[in-house]
Amino acid sequence: MRFQVPQFIEVEDKLFGPFTFKQFIYLAGAAGVVVALFTLLPKFVAFLISMPVVALAAALTFLKINNRPFIVMLEAFFQYTIGEKLYIWKKAEKQVVKKENGETTDPQIYIPKLSNSKLKDLSWSLNVAPKAGEEQNGKESDE
Repeated sequence: MRFQVPQFIEVEDKLFGPFTFKQFIYLAGAAGVVVALFTLLPKFVAFLISMPVVALAAALTFLKINNRPFIVMLEAFFQYTIGEKLYIWKKAEKQVVKKENGETTDPQIYIPKLSNSKLKDLSWSLNVAPKAGEEQNGKESDE
């Protein structure tokens, strides 16, 4: 027995003309709010309040950001605004240390100082160390 596998399961069905059920609810809800505002308030005030309602309903119905519905972006905005935020870095005042000779240093910056013997050892190892491909004590280097 063969079964037919649905192909487009991520696409919502169009129930009311060119609109999905969610889009229809957004538009019908906005229309209901606008009608209620015009019946209860003076025309000028109702017009001022209904403009953002109509704009929000149009955005919820038609606007997609990165091929995602606007409601997803709106939900993310509210979760970010209301949710806790973790701040890791906090600026601290720098402490300056004055030495006896009048020199100022920052204790947070560490600059290692090489003694004469370490500096000579480093210089010797750089100058004397064999390079790759050169003979070492009469033998070919494996490196």
